[in-house]
Amino acid sequence: MAKIQLPSPTMTVSKTHARRFLLAHQRLWPPRKLRGKVGILEFIRHVGCIQFDPINIVGRNPDLVLQSRIDKYRSAMLEELLYSDRQLLDGWDKVSSIILAEDWPHFSRHRQHMRERHGDPSNPPMGIAPMVLDAIRERGPLSSIDFKRGDKVDWSWGQQSSLTKASLDVLYAMGEILVHNRVGSRRIYDLAERLISPDLISTPDPNETMEDYQEWHVLRRIGGLGLANPSASELWLAMLGVKGDILRSTLIRLVERGELVVLAVDGVHNRIFFLRSEDLPTLELARTKRAPKARAALIGALDNVLWDRNLLRWIFDFEYIWEVYKPVRERKYGYYVLPVLYGDRFVARVEPVFDRKERELTLKNWWWEDGVQPDDRMKVSLTNCMEEFIRYLGASHIRLGNEASGKVGMEWVSDLNLG
Repeated sequence: MAKIQLPSPTMTVSKTHARRFLLAHQRLWPPRKLRGKVGILEFIRHVGCIQFDPINIVGRNPDLVLQSRIDKYRSAMLEELLYSDRQLLDGWDKVSSIILAEDWPHFSRHRQHMRERHGDPSNPPMGIAPMVLDAIRERGPLSSIDFKRGDKVDWSWGQQSSLTKASLDVLYAMGEILVHNRVGSRRIYDLAERLISPDLISTPDPNETMEDYQEWHVLRRIGGLGLANPSASELWLAMLGVKGDILRSTLIRLVERGELVVLAVDGVHNRIFFLRSEDLPTLELARTKRAPKARAALIGALDNVLWDRNLLRWIFDFEYIWEVYKPVRERKYGYYVLPVLYGDRFVARVEPVFDRKERELTLKNWWWEDGVQPDDRMKVSLTNCMEEFIRYLGASHIRLGNEASGKVGMEWVSDLNLG
Protein backbone atom coordinates (compact mmCIF):
# COMPACT_ATOMS: atom_id res chain seq x y z
CA MET A 1 0.00 0.00 0.00
CA ALA A 2 1.34 3.43 -0.96
CA LYS A 3 2.16 5.87 1.81
CA ILE A 4 -0.24 8.71 2.45
CA GLN A 5 1.09 11.71 0.55
CA LEU A 6 2.18 14.60 2.74
CA PRO A 7 1.52 18.20 1.69
CA SER A 8 4.10 20.23 -0.21
CA PRO A 9 5.98 23.08 1.50
CA THR A 10 4.49 26.55 1.33
CA MET A 11 7.74 28.36 2.14
CA THR A 12 11.48 27.82 1.83
CA VAL A 13 14.11 29.09 4.27
CA SER A 14 17.89 29.15 4.10
CA LYS A 15 20.04 26.92 6.30
CA THR A 16 21.15 29.96 8.27
CA HIS A 17 17.52 30.97 8.84
CA ALA A 18 16.62 27.40 9.89
CA ARG A 19 19.58 27.21 12.30
CA ARG A 20 18.77 30.51 13.91
CA PHE A 21 15.09 29.69 14.25
CA LEU A 22 15.86 26.33 15.84
CA LEU A 23 18.29 27.88 18.33
CA ALA A 24 15.95 30.79 19.10
CA HIS A 25 13.11 28.32 19.65
CA GLN A 26 15.36 26.34 21.97
CA ARG A 27 16.35 29.48 23.90
CA LEU A 28 19.94 29.06 22.75
CA TRP A 29 20.23 32.16 20.54
CA PRO A 30 21.79 33.38 22.72
CA PRO A 31 22.15 30.89 25.60
CA ARG A 32 21.67 31.54 29.33
CA LYS A 33 19.11 34.34 28.98
CA LEU A 34 16.39 32.79 31.16
CA ARG A 35 16.55 33.22 34.91
CA GLY A 36 15.82 31.15 37.97
CA LYS A 37 13.02 28.71 38.59
CA VAL A 38 10.61 30.91 36.64
CA GLY A 39 12.87 30.50 33.61
CA ILE A 40 12.98 26.72 34.06
CA LEU A 41 9.18 26.51 34.14
CA GLU A 42 8.90 28.83 31.14
CA PHE A 43 11.29 26.70 29.10
CA ILE A 44 9.68 23.36 29.98
CA ARG A 45 6.22 24.77 29.28
CA HIS A 46 7.55 25.94 25.90
CA VAL A 47 9.09 22.61 24.82
CA GLY A 48 6.79 20.23 26.73
CA CYS A 49 9.48 18.06 28.27
CA ILE A 50 13.19 17.59 28.71
CA GLN A 51 14.67 14.14 28.64
CA PHE A 52 15.88 12.55 31.88
CA ASP A 53 18.98 10.38 31.98
CA PRO A 54 20.70 9.46 35.25
CA ILE A 55 24.29 9.23 33.91
CA ASN A 56 26.12 11.91 35.85
CA ILE A 57 29.55 12.82 34.53
CA VAL A 58 29.17 16.60 34.67
CA GLY A 59 25.53 16.63 35.74
CA ARG A 60 22.51 14.63 34.62
CA ASN A 61 21.01 15.40 31.23
CA PRO A 62 18.25 17.75 32.53
CA ASP A 63 20.88 19.73 34.43
CA LEU A 64 22.98 20.01 31.28
CA VAL A 65 19.93 21.11 29.27
CA LEU A 66 19.10 23.80 31.80
CA GLN A 67 22.62 25.12 32.48
CA SER A 68 22.83 26.16 28.83
CA ARG A 69 19.59 28.20 29.07
CA ILE A 70 19.30 29.45 32.64
CA ASP A 71 21.63 32.16 33.90
CA LYS A 72 23.52 31.02 37.02
CA TYR A 73 21.74 27.66 36.97
CA ARG A 74 22.25 25.29 39.89
CA SER A 75 20.84 21.76 40.14
CA ALA A 76 19.11 22.66 43.42
CA MET A 77 16.67 24.79 41.40
CA LEU A 78 15.40 21.76 39.51
CA GLU A 79 15.35 19.61 42.65
CA GLU A 80 13.10 22.17 44.37
CA LEU A 81 10.69 22.38 41.44
CA LEU A 82 10.47 18.58 41.31
CA TYR A 83 10.50 17.48 44.92
CA SER A 84 9.54 20.50 47.06
CA ASP A 85 7.36 22.78 44.95
CA ARG A 86 5.92 19.83 42.98
CA GLN A 87 5.44 22.05 39.93
CA LEU A 88 7.35 19.53 37.83
CA LEU A 89 7.04 15.75 37.62
CA ASP A 90 9.75 13.17 37.22
CA GLY A 91 7.60 11.38 34.67
CA TRP A 92 7.23 10.09 31.14
CA ASP A 93 6.87 11.65 27.71
CA LYS A 94 9.65 11.12 25.18
CA VAL A 95 11.00 8.24 27.27
CA SER A 96 11.81 9.18 30.88
CA SER A 97 11.25 12.93 31.02
CA ILE A 98 10.61 15.93 33.20
CA ILE A 99 7.20 17.47 32.55
CA LEU A 100 4.92 20.05 34.11
CA ALA A 101 2.69 18.67 36.87
CA GLU A 102 -0.24 20.44 35.20
CA ASP A 103 0.18 18.13 32.18
CA TRP A 104 -0.76 15.07 34.25
CA PRO A 105 -4.33 14.78 32.83
CA HIS A 106 -3.05 14.72 29.23
CA PHE A 107 -1.21 11.45 29.88
CA SER A 108 -4.30 9.56 31.08
CA ARG A 109 -4.28 7.39 27.95
CA HIS A 110 -0.66 6.43 28.45
CA ARG A 111 -1.35 5.37 32.03
CA GLN A 112 -4.39 3.39 30.90
CA HIS A 113 -2.28 1.72 28.21
CA MET A 114 0.21 0.68 30.90
CA ARG A 115 -2.64 -0.78 32.99
CA GLU A 116 -3.86 -2.80 30.02
CA ARG A 117 -0.35 -3.97 29.22
CA HIS A 118 0.89 -4.83 32.72
CA GLY A 119 -2.13 -4.85 35.03
CA ASP A 120 -3.15 -8.52 34.84
CA PRO A 121 -2.98 -9.90 38.43
CA SER A 122 -1.26 -13.00 37.06
CA ASN A 123 1.68 -10.80 36.00
CA PRO A 124 4.25 -11.39 38.82
CA PRO A 125 4.97 -7.68 39.47
CA MET A 126 1.22 -7.07 39.79
CA GLY A 127 0.86 -10.06 42.10
CA ILE A 128 2.78 -8.23 44.82
CA ALA A 129 1.51 -4.73 43.91
CA PRO A 130 -1.11 -4.61 46.75
CA MET A 131 1.64 -5.40 49.27
CA VAL A 132 3.91 -2.70 47.78
CA LEU A 133 1.14 -0.08 47.85
CA ASP A 134 0.19 -0.97 51.42
CA ALA A 135 3.82 -0.64 52.53
CA ILE A 136 4.15 2.83 50.97
CA ARG A 137 0.79 3.86 52.43
CA GLU A 138 1.83 2.78 55.92
CA ARG A 139 5.57 3.56 55.94
CA GLY A 140 5.81 6.56 53.61
CA PRO A 141 8.13 7.01 50.60
CA LEU A 142 10.09 3.85 49.75
CA SER A 143 12.53 2.55 47.15
CA SER A 144 13.18 -0.99 45.99
CA ILE A 145 15.95 -1.53 48.55
CA ASP A 146 13.44 -0.96 51.37
CA PHE A 147 11.71 -4.26 50.54
CA LYS A 148 13.57 -7.28 51.87
CA ARG A 149 12.73 -9.79 49.19
CA GLY A 150 15.11 -11.89 47.14
CA ASP A 151 12.85 -12.98 44.27
CA LYS A 152 13.85 -12.00 40.74
CA VAL A 153 12.03 -11.56 37.46
CA ASP A 154 13.11 -11.07 33.84
CA TRP A 155 12.65 -7.38 33.16
CA SER A 156 13.73 -4.49 30.92
CA TRP A 157 16.68 -4.58 28.53
CA GLY A 158 16.78 -8.37 28.85
CA GLN A 159 18.07 -8.11 32.41
CA GLN A 160 16.81 -9.62 35.63
CA SER A 161 15.41 -7.34 38.29
CA SER A 162 14.14 -7.75 41.81
CA LEU A 163 10.42 -8.42 41.78
CA THR A 164 9.74 -5.41 44.01
CA LYS A 165 11.63 -3.08 41.65
CA ALA A 166 9.60 -4.44 38.72
CA SER A 167 6.40 -3.91 40.71
CA LEU A 168 7.40 -0.33 41.50
CA ASP A 169 8.19 0.26 37.82
CA VAL A 170 4.75 -1.00 36.80
CA LEU A 171 2.89 0.99 39.45
CA TYR A 172 4.84 4.09 38.41
CA ALA A 173 3.96 3.55 34.72
CA MET A 174 0.30 3.16 35.68
CA GLY A 175 0.34 6.38 37.71
CA GLU A 176 -0.39 4.75 41.07
CA ILE A 177 2.90 6.04 42.48
CA LEU A 178 5.26 8.87 41.56
CA VAL A 179 8.86 9.79 42.28
CA HIS A 180 8.99 11.48 45.68
CA ASN A 181 12.70 12.21 45.34
CA ARG A 182 15.93 10.60 44.13
CA VAL A 183 19.08 9.53 45.92
CA GLY A 184 21.61 9.49 43.12
CA SER A 185 19.92 7.49 40.39
CA ARG A 186 17.70 5.59 42.86
CA ARG A 187 14.04 6.58 42.80
CA ILE A 188 12.08 6.93 46.05
CA TYR A 189 8.34 6.52 45.46
CA ASP A 190 5.19 7.75 47.16
CA LEU A 191 1.50 7.46 46.35
CA ALA A 192 0.46 9.75 43.49
CA GLU A 193 -2.44 11.04 45.59
CA ARG A 194 0.06 12.45 48.10
CA LEU A 195 2.15 14.27 45.50
CA ILE A 196 -0.49 15.70 43.15
CA SER A 197 -3.41 17.88 44.19
CA PRO A 198 -6.83 16.19 44.34
CA ASP A 199 -8.15 18.64 41.73
CA LEU A 200 -5.42 17.63 39.29
CA ILE A 201 -5.81 13.92 40.03
CA SER A 202 -9.53 14.14 39.29
CA THR A 203 -9.23 16.28 36.14
CA PRO A 204 -10.51 14.25 33.17
CA ASP A 205 -8.42 13.69 30.06
CA PRO A 206 -8.72 16.93 28.02
CA ASN A 207 -8.51 14.83 24.84
CA GLU A 208 -11.91 13.22 24.32
CA THR A 209 -10.85 10.84 21.52
CA MET A 210 -7.69 9.03 20.52
CA GLU A 211 -7.50 11.30 17.47
CA ASP A 212 -7.62 14.36 19.75
CA TYR A 213 -4.83 12.91 21.86
CA GLN A 214 -2.65 12.14 18.84
CA GLU A 215 -3.05 15.66 17.49
CA TRP A 216 -2.18 17.11 20.90
CA HIS A 217 0.91 14.96 21.28
CA VAL A 218 2.17 15.54 17.74
CA LEU A 219 1.92 19.31 18.23
CA ARG A 220 3.64 19.00 21.59
CA ARG A 221 6.48 16.91 20.18
CA ILE A 222 7.06 19.28 17.26
CA GLY A 223 7.27 22.10 19.79
CA GLY A 224 9.81 20.05 21.74
CA LEU A 225 12.27 20.45 18.89
CA GLY A 226 10.98 23.27 16.69
CA LEU A 227 11.31 21.80 13.20
CA ALA A 228 10.09 18.25 12.63
CA ASN A 229 10.90 15.95 9.75
CA PRO A 230 8.34 13.13 9.45
CA SER A 231 11.07 10.50 9.08
CA ALA A 232 12.88 11.50 12.31
CA SER A 233 12.14 8.26 14.16
CA GLU A 234 13.66 9.28 17.51
CA LEU A 235 11.58 12.46 17.59
CA TRP A 236 8.29 10.55 17.50
CA LEU A 237 9.05 8.04 20.28
CA ALA A 238 6.48 6.95 22.88
CA MET A 239 3.30 8.50 21.47
CA LEU A 240 0.42 6.03 21.51
CA GLY A 241 -0.24 4.72 18.02
CA VAL A 242 1.54 7.67 16.37
CA LYS A 243 3.62 6.13 13.61
CA GLY A 244 3.40 5.38 9.91
CA ASP A 245 0.13 6.41 8.30
CA ILE A 246 -1.34 7.54 11.63
CA LEU A 247 1.46 10.08 12.00
CA ARG A 248 1.04 11.21 8.40
CA SER A 249 -2.73 11.54 8.71
CA THR A 250 -2.34 13.52 11.92
CA LEU A 251 0.17 15.88 10.31
CA ILE A 252 -2.17 16.43 7.37
CA ARG A 253 -5.16 17.24 9.62
CA LEU A 254 -3.10 19.73 11.59
CA VAL A 255 -1.91 21.42 8.39
CA GLU A 256 -5.47 21.59 7.06
CA ARG A 257 -6.63 23.20 10.31
CA GLY A 258 -3.84 25.75 10.12
CA GLU A 259 -2.03 24.55 13.26
CA LEU A 260 1.04 23.43 11.31
CA VAL A 261 2.86 24.84 8.31
CA VAL A 262 5.16 22.95 5.96
CA LEU A 263 8.49 24.35 4.91
CA ALA A 264 11.59 23.34 3.00
CA VAL A 265 15.20 24.24 3.72
CA ASP A 266 17.29 25.44 0.81
CA GLY A 267 19.98 22.86 0.07
CA VAL A 268 18.26 20.04 1.98
CA HIS A 269 16.84 18.11 -0.93
CA ASN A 270 13.66 16.02 -0.89
CA ARG A 271 12.88 16.81 2.76
CA ILE A 272 10.02 18.71 4.32
CA PHE A 273 9.67 20.06 7.83
CA PHE A 274 6.67 20.86 10.00
CA LEU A 275 6.48 23.97 12.15
CA ARG A 276 3.76 24.98 14.60
CA SER A 277 1.87 28.03 13.35
CA GLU A 278 2.27 29.61 16.79
CA ASP A 279 6.04 29.61 16.19
CA LEU A 280 5.86 31.65 12.97
CA PRO A 281 6.69 34.91 14.81
CA THR A 282 9.93 33.33 16.06
CA LEU A 283 10.69 32.17 12.52
CA GLU A 284 10.23 35.76 11.29
CA LEU A 285 12.37 37.19 14.09
CA ALA A 286 15.15 34.73 13.25
CA ARG A 287 15.12 36.19 9.73
CA THR A 288 14.89 39.89 10.56
CA LYS A 289 16.49 40.28 13.97
CA ARG A 290 20.10 41.33 14.16
CA ALA A 291 22.15 38.37 15.35
CA PRO A 292 22.92 38.66 19.07
CA LYS A 293 26.51 38.76 20.23
CA ALA A 294 27.86 35.24 19.78
CA ARG A 295 28.04 33.29 23.04
CA ALA A 296 29.22 29.76 23.73
CA ALA A 297 27.45 26.93 25.53
CA LEU A 298 28.06 23.26 26.29
CA ILE A 299 25.07 21.23 25.10
CA GLY A 300 23.80 18.09 26.84
CA ALA A 301 24.07 14.82 24.93
CA LEU A 302 20.27 14.32 24.99
CA ASP A 303 19.35 17.98 24.65
CA ASN A 304 16.13 18.75 22.77
CA VAL A 305 18.10 20.51 20.05
CA LEU A 306 19.85 17.19 19.31
CA TRP A 307 16.68 15.07 19.06
CA ASP A 308 17.01 14.71 15.27
CA ARG A 309 20.61 13.88 14.36
CA ASN A 310 19.83 14.08 10.65
CA LEU A 311 18.55 17.62 11.09
CA LEU A 312 21.84 18.50 12.81
CA ARG A 313 23.70 17.20 9.80
CA TRP A 314 21.43 18.88 7.27
CA ILE A 315 21.33 22.40 8.70
CA PHE A 316 24.37 22.59 11.00
CA ASP A 317 26.72 20.32 9.02
CA PHE A 318 27.39 18.65 12.37
CA GLU A 319 27.62 14.89 12.89
CA TYR A 320 26.92 13.79 16.43
CA ILE A 321 26.54 10.34 17.96
CA TRP A 322 26.34 9.74 21.69
CA GLU A 323 28.92 6.99 22.19
CA VAL A 324 28.14 6.02 25.80
CA TYR A 325 26.85 2.59 24.79
CA LYS A 326 29.51 1.88 22.17
CA PRO A 327 32.41 -0.45 22.97
CA VAL A 328 35.60 1.54 23.61
CA ARG A 329 37.26 0.31 20.42
CA GLU A 330 34.35 1.60 18.31
CA ARG A 331 34.26 5.14 19.72
CA LYS A 332 35.42 7.93 17.46
CA TYR A 333 35.59 10.50 20.25
CA GLY A 334 34.89 9.33 23.80
CA TYR A 335 32.53 8.00 26.43
CA TYR A 336 30.71 11.23 27.33
CA VAL A 337 31.31 13.97 24.77
CA LEU A 338 29.34 17.22 24.60
CA PRO A 339 28.89 19.53 21.59
CA VAL A 340 30.14 23.11 21.96
CA LEU A 341 27.85 25.77 20.49
CA TYR A 342 29.11 29.24 19.51
CA GLY A 343 26.67 31.68 17.96
CA ASP A 344 24.64 29.63 15.49
CA ARG A 345 27.23 26.91 14.83
CA PHE A 346 28.69 23.91 16.59
CA VAL A 347 32.41 24.67 16.69
CA ALA A 348 33.84 21.88 18.83
CA ARG A 349 33.16 18.95 21.10
CA VAL A 350 34.62 18.26 24.51
CA GLU A 351 35.01 15.25 26.80
CA PRO A 352 34.66 16.62 30.35
CA VAL A 353 35.14 14.68 33.58
CA PHE A 354 34.33 16.04 37.05
CA ASP A 355 36.00 14.66 40.17
CA ARG A 356 33.49 15.58 42.88
CA LYS A 357 35.78 14.70 45.76
CA GLU A 358 38.60 16.91 44.50
CA ARG A 359 36.18 19.37 42.88
CA GLU A 360 38.29 19.22 39.75
CA LEU A 361 36.95 19.56 36.22
CA THR A 362 39.14 17.96 33.57
CA LEU A 363 38.72 18.68 29.88
CA LYS A 364 39.97 15.25 28.96
CA ASN A 365 39.89 15.95 25.23
CA TRP A 366 38.80 18.69 22.84
CA TRP A 367 38.10 18.48 19.13
CA TRP A 368 37.63 21.55 16.93
CA GLU A 369 35.25 21.10 14.02
CA ASP A 370 36.83 21.14 10.57
CA GLY A 371 37.50 24.68 9.36
CA VAL A 372 37.08 26.34 12.77
CA GLN A 373 39.79 28.90 13.49
CA PRO A 374 39.18 30.23 17.01
CA ASP A 375 39.66 34.00 17.10
CA ASP A 376 39.95 36.25 20.15
CA ARG A 377 36.17 36.80 20.40
CA MET A 378 35.47 33.07 20.35
CA LYS A 379 38.13 32.45 22.99
CA VAL A 380 36.64 35.12 25.28
CA SER A 381 33.19 33.57 24.83
CA LEU A 382 34.52 30.08 25.54
CA THR A 383 36.25 31.41 28.67
CA ASN A 384 33.00 32.98 29.91
CA CYS A 385 31.06 29.80 29.09
CA MET A 386 33.49 27.57 30.96
CA GLU A 387 33.54 29.88 33.98
CA GLU A 388 29.74 29.55 34.14
CA PHE A 389 30.03 25.79 33.72
CA ILE A 390 32.56 25.56 36.55
CA ARG A 391 30.27 27.53 38.87
CA TYR A 392 27.32 25.32 37.90
CA LEU A 393 29.35 22.23 38.85
CA GLY A 394 30.86 23.76 41.98
CA ALA A 395 34.36 23.01 40.72
CA SER A 396 37.32 24.73 42.37
CA HIS A 397 39.84 24.11 39.61
CA ILE A 398 40.15 22.95 36.01
CA ARG A 399 42.84 21.28 34.00
CA LEU A 400 43.40 20.08 30.47
CA GLY A 401 43.92 16.36 30.01
CA ASN A 402 46.97 15.12 28.15
CA GLU A 403 45.01 14.67 24.93
CA ALA A 404 43.63 18.22 25.02
CA SER A 405 46.62 20.17 26.35
CA GLY A 406 48.67 19.99 23.17
CA LYS A 407 45.90 21.18 20.84
CA VAL A 408 46.01 24.49 19.01
CA GLY A 409 43.64 27.16 20.26
CA MET A 410 43.31 25.92 23.85
CA GLU A 411 45.35 28.66 25.56
CA TRP A 412 42.09 30.39 26.60
CA VAL A 413 41.73 27.81 29.37
CA SER A 414 44.58 29.49 31.23
CA ASP A 415 42.48 32.70 31.38
CA LEU A 416 39.72 31.08 33.44
CA ASN A 417 38.86 32.94 36.62
CA LEU A 418 37.94 30.53 39.42
CA GLY A 419 37.53 33.19 42.10
